[in-house]
Amino acid sequence: MLTMMTTPNHTGVKISGDYFDLDELNQAFYKVIGKENQYFDFEGSRRRILGISYEIRHAAQGDRNVEFVFNGLHEDTMKKHQFIAPDKNIYFSVEILWPELIYAAIALKDFVSLYQKKVSQSIWDLHLPVIYRFQSLVLDCLRGHIPDSEYETILAAFNQPATVDDYAIQYVDLMNLKYIGMTKEQREQSLSTIALKLAVQDKEYQAFRQQVLAAANPAKKPIHEIEISAEYPEVIEW
Repeated sequence: MLTMMTTPNHTGVKISGDYFDLDELNQAFYKVIGKENQYFDFEGSRRRILGISYEIRHAAQGDRNVEFVFNGLHEDTMKKHQFIAPDKNIYFSVEILWPELIYAAIALKDFVSLYQKKVSQSIWDLHLPVIYRFQSLVLDCLRGHIPDSEYETILAAFNQPATVDDYAIQYVDLMNLKYIGMTKEQREQSLSTIALKLAVQDKEYQAFRQQVLAAANPAKKPIHEIEISAEYPEVIEW
């Protein structure tokens, strides 16, 4: 079963599951976000989700964290059915930065809508429930670490019909780097603020987007291809 829990320093979220859980999530990502430039104005958001998908894929291959999780098999059950088997399953996990994960949950709303309009309108679609569960897990994990009143505000913002069409995805990098640079206590206090900023596209975001557009126009580049100069640390204290 796919699970999420915040990391010890509140830097991000650890996504855990067995191989099939993680592979199922990856397959849903690939299906719903479409192929490269299929939804051109959402290409930047697509690449960010692919970044998470990359980490999850490597986790499923055993390249990140490997854990042993109790599987519910008790000694009495083994005696009753006359067999011996391990009482733990192998789970794989990987850490994702909080702002990155929150933005992915938001962006997936648009991709789900595009997928339903252009690819599959079936209520029996296999991939959409997987995406919905992923988004729900992000929100549920977030709820466990912020006050109820702030969560209700964020949930209302998540439910708004705002779109990430032509979003300045460099803003997610800004939020990531700002969050990494905080202390554990500062992260705990700022998580709801950052979630809200990613959800509502406030004045700060709009001003940032205009700066990115100003850099994109002379080179006639799409907004998602403009790079920022800041670099991520090689080691993150999760």
